[in-house]
Amino acid sequence: MEILEDPPTTCLSPSVYDMICKLGFEVRGSHDINSIVTPNGEVCWKTLTDCVICAESAQGLDYWGSVRLLGPVCEAIHSHLSHLPRGQLEMQFTQWLQWTSSPELFAEIFDALESLQSPAISLSLMKLTSCLERSLGDVFLLIGKECPFLLRDLLASEELAQVFGQSVMNVLEVFVGSPRGLNLRNVLWHGFAAPHEVPAKYCSAMVLLTAGLGQLLKRYLRHAERALPRRPPLALTRVGDLSVFPGVTHEVLSVLEELTKKSTFILRIMLPYWELALIKFKSHRFADCAMLLLMQLETGLRTVFATINKCPRRLLTAESTALYTTFDEILAKHLNDGKVNQLPLFLGEPAMEFLWDFLNHQEGPRVRDRLSHGEVSLPGFPKEITDQLLAFSVVLLLRFVDEDVASVFKVLSCERSLRVWPLLPLPEEAARETAGLEGNSETNACNSLILRLTSDLYHHLPENHCVFTGLDNLPIDKCPRLLPELCSIRVPTLFCPRAVLEVLAVLQNIGRRCAQVSRQVAASWEQRHQQWVEKRLRSRQRRNYLCMSSSVKLLSPTLYLILLLIALELVNIHMVHGKNAHEYQQYLKFLKSLLQYTENLAAHTSPEKNKWVETVRLTHTALQKMRAFGEKEQMLMHLAKKPAGEAAP
Repeated sequence: MEILEDPPTTCLSPSVYDMICKLGFEVRGSHDINSIVTPNGEVCWKTLTDCVICAESAQGLDYWGSVRLLGPVCEAIHSHLSHLPRGQLEMQFTQWLQWTSSPELFAEIFDALESLQSPAISLSLMKLTSCLERSLGDVFLLIGKECPFLLRDLLASEELAQVFGQSVMNVLEVFVGSPRGLNLRNVLWHGFAAPHEVPAKYCSAMVLLTAGLGQLLKRYLRHAERALPRRPPLALTRVGDLSVFPGVTHEVLSVLEELTKKSTFILRIMLPYWELALIKFKSHRFADCAMLLLMQLETGLRTVFATINKCPRRLLTAESTALYTTFDEILAKHLNDGKVNQLPLFLGEPAMEFLWDFLNHQEGPRVRDRLSHGEVSLPGFPKEITDQLLAFSVVLLLRFVDEDVASVFKVLSCERSLRVWPLLPLPEEAARETAGLEGNSETNACNSLILRLTSDLYHHLPENHCVFTGLDNLPIDKCPRLLPELCSIRVPTLFCPRAVLEVLAVLQNIGRRCAQVSRQVAASWEQRHQQWVEKRLRSRQRRNYLCMSSSVKLLSPTLYLILLLIALELVNIHMVHGKNAHEYQQYLKFLKSLLQYTENLAAHTSPEKNKWVETVRLTHTALQKMRAFGEKEQMLMHLAKKPAGEAAP
């Protein structure tokens, strides 16, 4: 499904874009860094507070004017931090960041600023604002009793003004407290700002502001003779109860990497966030990955929401006089005007339940709230939650891809690889020698099994596709004609249950191993053929080449047979619901034995081993297992042929 005919170049409304991307660059000139921060790291707050001006009506702040004046100050801060040696940077500021709930976070932020990678800087700002909110909440509880839930209410509280001073709170208000200011926290956490739209200088400024708050807090605590109370991080409970998908494997990550390039669910301007999310997952930074996924799931779902409800303006950030379109509205039953929200109907009940369970349900982890408000420990964030978000992302992205699942699982790519195997004619001398190796009993048994199994599979080709009629006696070498047709059959995969996804994962792995074998055989054959012609093979290598020639003639139809089986099972994947628990486990056991065969085959045909005689023995055993399981008629293609009553569990 194509979401937008003309994908946007920004998700920021014109006024918000000007505020964040332009306004702070209008005033030219440079500030003396010594008027902002002293050589020993003391923040000169007056320089900052003088840039925040009141509106002419004296009702609140002049946010536009304040951002214009703060722009050069932030530029000076960013230049200063960027040029300080790392050791000096940490020596000056680390002590002033210890008051926060996550002081270890700032070393990572320094790394991001040094890298100049815009997605990493955006992520740093997200983590910094959530850490700052949690820490300011701790400060609030020095005086107040019940900490406000929203950051803007916290910043507007009298309690924090008593500790830090109202002028200091006004500075924070401009950066992260009001939708009329830069509002960096919300435009990032709600997925409106693309990576290149967040100036790095604002991240540097927020680091310095946080250190400056630590300096002011130290003075307050010393004067009040108090210690800062620290709320322990919240534990995310009942995570196991919410697991719907299998754990994320390397293969799933590979599929997701491919989908990010092809799915129209992802706006191209946001692609760097997805790429960074996968990098973070591979680095075991599960909280970072979850933050980026949640932010981008909201962006993508907002795009679908705006399209399906025919309100394209809701794709952009709203002005300060209106609400942003966030998860709350995206997942609601009705729109603000009372009309029925079409998105839940489009997504379906399983998807809505997943999103509500993870985001909104009071008994659930409320993972976005917990992360964005700094309530959970980032190092201890559960991998299981990130697994679920990644798997959900896979099935959601698949909904907006023009290719069907089978092509993602490399069935066709493997078939193409087999089709172009460079099976060069054997030199005359080699042909004479290899003739004696062919026709042994085990090879003949394999060929007989292949013919029988292929004939059985032909009987399970879909009857409602005319291209498959009259194929009962089709030879195995016609299999390449069938695979593209089978893979062109659309298979619904959105929000598949766990059992379906588990089977899909095993079928995918089998297809990948077949493709690996095909590539290895092609490369080895070409290399050995050239070495034979050039008389560079030793005696043992010559015998191995002859064995390879005999084995390859068997492997080609075997791999085609397996690909045909995979394609048929994919077409009938939803028949897995027709199995009871015992049958399902037996079916999985069979598929995993087939996977083990392809893994062993990949090992034996590798350039390091070249065990071609053993491949015949392996193949014979695998074909026997295929025949035995096929006779039980417990494959998905068998269930599809049975009357509805027989297919029920």
